[in-house]
Amino acid sequence: MILVSIIIPNYNRAIYIESSIQSVINQTYTNWELIIVDDCSTDNSIDIIKECIKNDKRIKLYQMPQNNGLPAVPRNFGIEKASGDFIAFLDSDDIWLSDKLQEQINLAQQKDAAVVYSYYEKIDSNGFRNNRIVRTPSKINYKQLLKGNVIGCLTGMYSVNKLGKIYFLYEKVEDYILWLSILKKGHIAYAVPKVLALYRVGQTSFSSNKLKAAKWTWAVYRKHEHLSIIESIFYFLLYIICGFRKYKI
Repeated sequence: MILVSIIIPNYNRAIYIESSIQSVINQTYTNWELIIVDDCSTDNSIDIIKECIKNDKRIKLYQMPQNNGLPAVPRNFGIEKASGDFIAFLDSDDIWLSDKLQEQINLAQQKDAAVVYSYYEKIDSNGFRNNRIVRTPSKINYKQLLKGNVIGCLTGMYSVNKLGKIYFLYEKVEDYILWLSILKKGHIAYAVPKVLALYRVGQTSFSSNKLKAAKWTWAVYRKHEHLSIIESIFYFLLYIICGFRKYKI
């Protein structure tokens, strides 16, 4: 069986981390290792994680020597420790549905894919579901991904056998940069057309977040992808259109 390495960065998510871990334990696909990298939490996250480890030895805990403030740092540490054929990501306040891994492994094998992802559903801070589903294209290439990031990090999974280990840059929207770097090599990402994960939405300002995301996306076009001004404006306008459709959910 294909081994999947799952990376969870954690910082002060004691209120949610057990649910995230349990959603991995509940997977119908059982050949996985869960690598939790704690970024110097000051709450009782570590105690909760250690209790989970007592009941399932597929869970591993690493603790960073100092707080880094960026999820990319513990994620990259987890990637270094990973031994799986695929690497998947889950944040410490999000949840997978039980068939997530099985559905995506099946699709990856059918399509011989380097990257797979899926629909996901937004939930509130209390975990309430209200059919706020983010639907994605069934497949996507590099130029299509430039229009906006449709690969939710909590659903994305990449093949180490095909790509080697790909690491995050220490930048904002680091997951978007990661997926672009993979697809830029000519790979196509494929989606399971159903909800396989639940994304927890915080209470921060919508307008403030979207403005920041827009600035970060523009920086991706110019700094990382080295698009011309004309190309950047073209894709940025498409990003705004796609973003409006996505975030009004």
